[in-house]
Amino acid sequence: MPRFSANLGFLWTDRPLPDAIRAAHAAGFQAVECHWPYDTPAADVAAALSDTGLPMLGLNTVRGNPGENGLSALPGRADAARAAIDQAIFYGADIGAGAAHVMAGFAAGRAAHDTFISNLRYATDRAAEHGMTILIEPLNPYDAPGYFLSTSAQAADIIADIAAPNLKLMFDCYHLQIVEGDLTRRLEALMPIIGHIQFASVPARGEPDRGEVHYPHIFAHLDALGYAAPLGAEYRPQGESVEAGLGWLSPYI
Repeated sequence: MPRFSANLGFLWTDRPLPDAIRAAHAAGFQAVECHWPYDTPAADVAAALSDTGLPMLGLNTVRGNPGENGLSALPGRADAARAAIDQAIFYGADIGAGAAHVMAGFAAGRAAHDTFISNLRYATDRAAEHGMTILIEPLNPYDAPGYFLSTSAQAADIIADIAAPNLKLMFDCYHLQIVEGDLTRRLEALMPIIGHIQFASVPARGEPDRGEVHYPHIFAHLDALGYAAPLGAEYRPQGESVEAGLGWLSPYI
């Protein structure tokens, strides 16, 4: 039976993060994850996690300046990129997060590739000190045109090049369906390097009970593959409330 994590970057954004954690627990999610929690004191987040018993799966490095969408592949921005990595790891350690997603940013070319590799080596070394995983995520060119990391093959090559045991792929079904499709076989092929899986409907990025991907098949296939970690619900609610769109979750709780 699959388990699910509420991505609080998209769900229950109308309330403070500790309250969103409690709402996710009340709705039946087995874990939570977030984007940029840094304005909330880590102690408040940790208290909500303790109260609910939910694990925090991960968080993102900051986007940087407007228009950057991450820092770690931007030549000339190494100091800021590494400060963002440190921030994510230290905050993540304070709340018991299992992973930090290192955002690459808008960049292209060999210099960007080399910069990203260097910063990821730094990130994996620092994360290992806290028992954390570093995630990298391909983003589709419609939502994030010009983002450095755009395909699973590119991510797999980077992971192989760095060869750190705590560097993994964030497999976002929404982004990879748009860019590559064939999710069933792609999940099978990439399973050895997957560190987290997220989902949303395609193309609207809403609840997973609509659109072109039949998620009950994806969830059952992952279950058959033995993937037991919670799957990240990273979608934008299409109705009046998060709760109004949770019919997709009810068969699994």
